[in-house]
Amino acid sequence: MDNLVSLRGVTKSYRRGKQNIEVLHGIDMDIAGGDFVALMGPSGSGKTTLLNLIGGLDGASAGSIEVAGTRIDRMDSGELARWRAANIGFVFQFYNLLPMLSAQKNVELPLLLTRLSGPDRRRNAAIALALVGLEDRAQHRPGELSGGQEQRVAIARAIVSDPKILVCDEPTGDLDRHTADEIMELLQQLNREHGKTIVMVTHDPKAAEFAHRQLHLDKGTLAGDGP
Repeated sequence: MDNLVSLRGVTKSYRRGKQNIEVLHGIDMDIAGGDFVALMGPSGSGKTTLLNLIGGLDGASAGSIEVAGTRIDRMDSGELARWRAANIGFVFQFYNLLPMLSAQKNVELPLLLTRLSGPDRRRNAAIALALVGLEDRAQHRPGELSGGQEQRVAIARAIVSDPKILVCDEPTGDLDRHTADEIMELLQQLNREHGKTIVMVTHDPKAAEFAHRQLHLDKGTLAGDGP
């Protein structure tokens, strides 16, 4: 299967006072379309930084990043914003739902960046909520939902624009074991049945077992596939 993500010689550095701190060191990585990859490693190893580069939330200091056939390292901020809206769905540990909006309205938010009509946005949001098993909670606000239900709404929001890649940063980090497993089963279903490519950062070995592959980062260097 063709690679959907290709990184070559990617480094990322930050300035801290007079110091230049290199977080990622010459990363080479390929992820095929339809893959499900778990990025693991200790805190400070660069996992979230790498995830943010793949999702176009941050830029590399050096090297090339090609995602879905596009060299995103060559884009300016405006181009990146439009590219992210069309290609990437984001799922975070803390659901980032707007508390005053219903589940339906929260899921519709990414579609406001498109040319879809109001009825089309509502229909697509309803389909996404049905996919995550929450069609009966469409009019509930986040405060009326459990943590697992909130994360399902966040996943519906991530898939509503039919992105090529789901980028997930500790998606089960705020959930109990049973609920975390339900969320991972949902992500696995989206991968297997709907062909979503998933790149997930996690500290949780149980969550990582749901992925096809585990890649380990240590001090900004990719250590390779896990067992």
